[in-house]
This record gives sequence, C-alpha cells and structure tokens, in this order.
Amino acid sequence: MAESYLSRGVSPTKDDVKKAVANQDKGAFPGAFCKLIDDLAGDPDYCTAIHADGAGTKSSVAYIAYRETGDLKWFRGIAQDSLVMNTDDLACVGALEKLSLSNTIGRNAHRVDGKCIAAVIEGYNNIVGKLQDMGFDISMCGGETADVGDLVRTLIVDSTLVTRVAKKNVVNAANIKPGHVIVGIASFGQATYEDSYNSGISSNGLTAARHMLLCKDYLKEYPESVSETIPEDKVYCGKFRLTDKLPNSDQTVAEAILSPTRTFLPVIRDVLDQYRSSISGIIHCTGGGQAKCRDFGKNIRIIKDNLFPFPPIFQAIYESGEIPMKEMYQVFNCGHRIEFYCDESVASGIIDIANKYNIEARIVGRVEALPEGSGNQVVIRSNGEEFIYG
Repeated sequence: MAESYLSRGVSPTKDDVKKAVANQDKGAFPGAFCKLIDDLAGDPDYCTAIHADGAGTKSSVAYIAYRETGDLKWFRGIAQDSLVMNTDDLACVGALEKLSLSNTIGRNAHRVDGKCIAAVIEGYNNIVGKLQDMGFDISMCGGETADVGDLVRTLIVDSTLVTRVAKKNVVNAANIKPGHVIVGIASFGQATYEDSYNSGISSNGLTAARHMLLCKDYLKEYPESVSETIPEDKVYCGKFRLTDKLPNSDQTVAEAILSPTRTFLPVIRDVLDQYRSSISGIIHCTGGGQAKCRDFGKNIRIIKDNLFPFPPIFQAIYESGEIPMKEMYQVFNCGHRIEFYCDESVASGIIDIANKYNIEARIVGRVEALPEGSGNQVVIRSNGEEFIYG
C-alpha cells in the first residue's frame, strides 16, 4: 500500500471501494476497463456505457492559483480535466462516438463566485469545441451547480458521459494475453492539438503532488484548501510556491500541476481504425498508476522494463523525499497514461500514429503467462531496481 498517499486520506488502489462493489453485476463485458450494460435503446447488437469521473483535488490548486494571480484561466483547465478523465476511460473499451455530457459542480459560494463558475463552463465549451473540431460527436446536455458550502471547502468539478458502442467494436481488457507487447503513449510534451506544453501530471495523484511540492505557507494562507483530517506534518511539505519555476522545466509549478489532462482520443481512434483486431486491451493509467493494469486479464505477469524517464514534475515529486520510488509508480502515471496491449507486429504502426500528433510512444513492456490460479502480477524494472505489485 502507498502509505505516503494513504496518510493524506487517499487510497491509490481503492481496495475498500472494490470490496464494496464486488457483488455488483459485472455488466455485458466482465473484465472490461469500463462497465458496459445492456443497450438503453434495446438494440441487442449494442451496449451502453454511463461513466462518471472528475478533476479531483486538482481544483484545490486551481483555487489557490486563482487567489494568488487573479487569473480565471486556471478554472478552465479543471473542466478539461474532468471531461477527459471520462472520455479517455471510455475510449479504452472502444466507446468514442456520440458522447453526451452532463457536468456537476459543487462549490462553496463564499469562496468561489459566479466568475469562477463561468470560467469552468467556458472550459467545458472550449474542450468540447476542440473535440468536435477533431471529428468527435460530443454534446453538452446541461448539468448541476450546487452551493454546498457545508460539504465542499472550495470547488469540485465532476462529469458524466453516456454513450453506446457496437458489441463487435468493444475492446475488452479481460482479453489481455501473454505474448503481447505494451505500447505506452506519453503523457508529457505538446501534442499538435494542445495549446502549450503539458507536464503529464493529468488528474491522478494530485493530493500527493500538491502536498509534496507546495510549501507550508499555503496552510496558513489558504487553510480551506486542505482537509483538517490530514496530520499537519503531511500538509504542504514541499519547498515551492506556485509562481516558482519547476526544476528542469520552462513551466512554473502552477503551470505544471495544472496542465490540463491531455486527451488521447485522436490517437486511440486512429489506432482502433487500423489495428483493432490486433489489440487485446487498452489501459488508462489513472488511479493505481503504472500498477493499474494488474486488475485486467487473468493469470498474467505484466513486465514494464522500458518506461519513459520521469518528466520534470514527477522527478520533483520524487525528490521531495516524501514518497519512495515503488509508490511513485503506484500513484502516478510517471510519463505515460495510455497503453495498448497488442501484437508486436503492429507496435511500430501505433508508435507512428502517436508521433503524427507529436506525442512520443514506445514499447514499454510485455505480457507473460502465469500458472492457472496465480492471479496477476506487475513487475516494474527501472534504473537497476525492481518493484513487484501482486
């Protein structure tokens, strides 16, 4: 277990949640990355996905950045975080068409005013428009903004997406099989469809990232940005202010932490158009980081021994001294957020598709068989060290 994360009130693996839902129906494709149910329209050749996710505690950093700079732009990015955490999960099961979006915003109106909410909505409009320009059929269907100051200290931004997918097109990660290689798609850099450099942080591990990077001053200046249940020695333990430059980067700490979560929809769409039959699974390395893949497939050992070097933000988090390397890989994507499990013969083609969008990609590992009844295991080898999750 990632104790440095748990001590701040967050579970990287959500084992308690998994236990709570263990007896629920597994849907039309048990073991798929997202739950799929019988089609709402009653078509036996289709299934439906209803998916919810959000920006998480990244919105707390946006709140501080806004208070420090007066710039509303930080809230626009939070909307993209919230949406993309849904779209890219759904893309992992092959559901990329006719996406219907509803958003839910909970705020403390004493601290987050109408201008801030307008910026969040503008952020949704911006990312939806950009996806539409790239050929994706996505529409906004309204939502809810709730003033819940008794529950929310600053702001929470969540999204729900509904879509249908033809059963013949479903990518089911339950089918990840030995002999396949893993192509990782980088989370950092600047894709052709992005307006600026992306640190790669995305929207997972933000509770850890902000407390490991930001300095103790923020506890005094913005006590509302943190839960009172976290021990004080675990709150804002870093050395940076948001306006500081991130080491080995041209970004400020604020720009790095608040880089809007990159969508990989164009890459996934093009890969599935060309290589769907050669792909056994797609994993979105979000909650659980590089060990998330352990939950998919059966009796397999997933070996990752050619991961990307840490981008600057992950190196800075590690160098804070607040988290051991094994937990880094369990909490953060550490450099790539989408991975394709595929025949080795198509790996170079997938890499070429990512490169077309100015996104780095590489074979990061492979899948081996384990004896029946063994369960799954993830092995990460990096810089002469080996970490086992199983």
